[in-house]
Amino acid sequence: MNITATYRLQLRGPNADPNGRAFGFSEAEDILEYLHDLGVSHIYLSPILQSREGSAHSYDVVDPTVINPELGGIDGFRSLAKRAKSFGMGVVIDIVPNHVGIAEPIQNAWWWDVLKHGQGSAYAHYFDIDFRQDNGAHGRIALPVLGAEGDEAALEFDVVDGQEVLRYYEHLFPIAPGTKQNTPLETYHRQHYALLDWRTGVINYRRFFSVNDLAGIRQEDPEVFEHSHAMIQQLIEEDLIDGVRVDHPDGLADPFAYLQRLRTLIGDRWLVIEKILGVEEPLDPRLAVDGTTGYDALREFDGVFVHRSAEDALSMLALEQSGSTWNATAIAATEHLLKAEVAEGELDAEIRRLLRAIRADNFSTGGHSVSEELLRETVIELIAEMPVYRADYLSLSRLTATAIADHAHRFPTRRAALDVFAAAMLAEGEAATRFAQVCGAVMAKGVEDTTFYRACRLVALQEVGGAPGRFGVSAAEFHMLQQERAKLWPRAMTTLSTHDTKRSEDVRARIIALTLDPAAFVELCHKVQQLVPAPDGGTGHFLFQNILGVWPAGGELTDALRSRVQEYGLKAVREAGVHTSWTQPNEQFERAVSDWIDALLSGPATGLISAFVEKLEQAALPISLGRKLLQLTAPGIPDVYQGTELFDDSLVDPDNRRFVDYTRRKQLLAAPMDLEHPDAAKLQLTHAALALRARMPECFIGGSYQAVFAQGPAESKCIGFARGDANGVLQVISFAVRKPARWQCADEWEQTTVKLPAGTWRDELSGKTYTATVACEDLFATLPCCLLVKER
Repeated sequence: MNITATYRLQLRGPNADPNGRAFGFSEAEDILEYLHDLGVSHIYLSPILQSREGSAHSYDVVDPTVINPELGGIDGFRSLAKRAKSFGMGVVIDIVPNHVGIAEPIQNAWWWDVLKHGQGSAYAHYFDIDFRQDNGAHGRIALPVLGAEGDEAALEFDVVDGQEVLRYYEHLFPIAPGTKQNTPLETYHRQHYALLDWRTGVINYRRFFSVNDLAGIRQEDPEVFEHSHAMIQQLIEEDLIDGVRVDHPDGLADPFAYLQRLRTLIGDRWLVIEKILGVEEPLDPRLAVDGTTGYDALREFDGVFVHRSAEDALSMLALEQSGSTWNATAIAATEHLLKAEVAEGELDAEIRRLLRAIRADNFSTGGHSVSEELLRETVIELIAEMPVYRADYLSLSRLTATAIADHAHRFPTRRAALDVFAAAMLAEGEAATRFAQVCGAVMAKGVEDTTFYRACRLVALQEVGGAPGRFGVSAAEFHMLQQERAKLWPRAMTTLSTHDTKRSEDVRARIIALTLDPAAFVELCHKVQQLVPAPDGGTGHFLFQNILGVWPAGGELTDALRSRVQEYGLKAVREAGVHTSWTQPNEQFERAVSDWIDALLSGPATGLISAFVEKLEQAALPISLGRKLLQLTAPGIPDVYQGTELFDDSLVDPDNRRFVDYTRRKQLLAAPMDLEHPDAAKLQLTHAALALRARMPECFIGGSYQAVFAQGPAESKCIGFARGDANGVLQVISFAVRKPARWQCADEWEQTTVKLPAGTWRDELSGKTYTATVACEDLFATLPCCLLVKER
């Protein structure tokens, strides 16, 4: 079954919704006809294996051997897959090999057994646990759950599901056979786990990043792989799935070996990985995958619509508001600082375990001549300097050596520590593996989860895999990268919105549109700041851009919107960690931010903002439409995130997991085409592009790519490319307005034209036909983009 386009569905059971509303396999089955009519070839499901009861996202899998009964179980999934096949569609699933959920240990049979039996458990080797006596908990499994030191006295006996347990408020823990004593406390002291104050930082099991409730598992062990992939193998044997998306493979001990083993298991089915590439990092061609999940493509599609001449004005505005220009130098410095802070703080347990491994892997001296303090600061600095998630891919073979050489040059006093570190890396043992794993965790926490919530020059660029220090993407860079994808990774996923994007594609389009008239934005910021001063300049400037992104154009400022923005604001300031945080909330600052948001939505600046958004929306709509067309027709397999075939104003999760109104979408798709209505235009554009991909797959997967340029004074205001078959015969041209201020005005184009290849070309969107040389004002008279198909 040829895969031409996917549609991401966020599944959830009834226990994940306050109103008991579900979107499981049955609900997904109900919209298959609509998705088929839209032009989707495969539905792409969020994790379907059994997750923690009531999970809203399902990435906290507790039993990978079972299909989640909250979603409909194995029978419900079989029904969905069978129904999809009846429409000629396939199913792609999202798997989570790196970790399992342990928030409620009794729900995870593997983890519960390890807590109960310790090293004697049949599952002890499934987890990456340090059982050594110097592990910080005297050889026991450290569980950071206590509210205060000595709070073990609150333990009680209880009986749950017929077994005796220890209860600490809502937390349940097993009792090892033969260890029950007269009191809960006496019994606890005989267990294989140690309950610790969560502030101690003592954790001796590998986690997903710094999330205590997600424990890493050892896929490098063949038994673990076989057991954790048993259900996937069953689905393959029953021919129920057509592809797999792998969540965070960089967290594994050996991603390369894991993916090779997974490829053997799934055969030639589609396989894409959530690999976050650095802006200059290639995907290792030796990986047995079809490509990434598309964050690299997202940066390209967004960046090419940024008006780069606005950089100086927005840099100066950011400096005025926050004290930093947030240019490339400032971003790099902040990333380095915050990565080092994360390594020293949240991930201290992982650093300490890495240092022990470095000592152990130095077989000759153990590095005894280097102090622990010197080795620690050297390793943390090296981690902070790494520009990628992990550098042990063959395509990055010199990256670590280069970092060491640079470090030795700048810090001569650390050369002995660098020798110890290098010797451990050369041993290719535990230390090398842990260094790679820690680098990824530090990168994620320090950059995407912190830096990207502090930088405020143009927040649309601050997405996973983004490079906000680079103000946009030139047309030349864009075309080179698309051609590379066409040649090397034609089946990689491309995306504009995901369950992890910090703001939806259309919210980002609004923010990108600020670059078209930076002077107007600067003026607005000054007026708003005078009327409603933010409690902190940088925080206010960051949040204000996001608020502009969701502010209704001509619509009502509802209580629902107010609630959503308030929830986003709280999450954003805690993630930034400047004045408040998740672990040390500053209620006074958070209340001040909340009051400020309320004042924006209902205060002296509200009318001013609404008037500005009316104009901003007119500039943003063409960006949303043109960028959508480019994504859907560029090299790769495009994914449409649920609901984004219409305009979507979602912010970061859980806001982007709201239920989608499919009834409205069905009605719009069935109605006569109305390109003047924004939602209808985006829906019809999506439908036309997906239908064309299905009709002419040879031009999109494995086909050729060629840049198309306009000629004339306004040539930089549009961007396009042609797609053809493997022989280079061009059949499709996608063209979009790149700088859309007053895009329908004739004087905007100043006699700029596009020369078409020989033949007659029909626009799938407007129905018009063109030949030879076409004036841009004619090409974009109906929409700010066109999808031309050669008729003869």
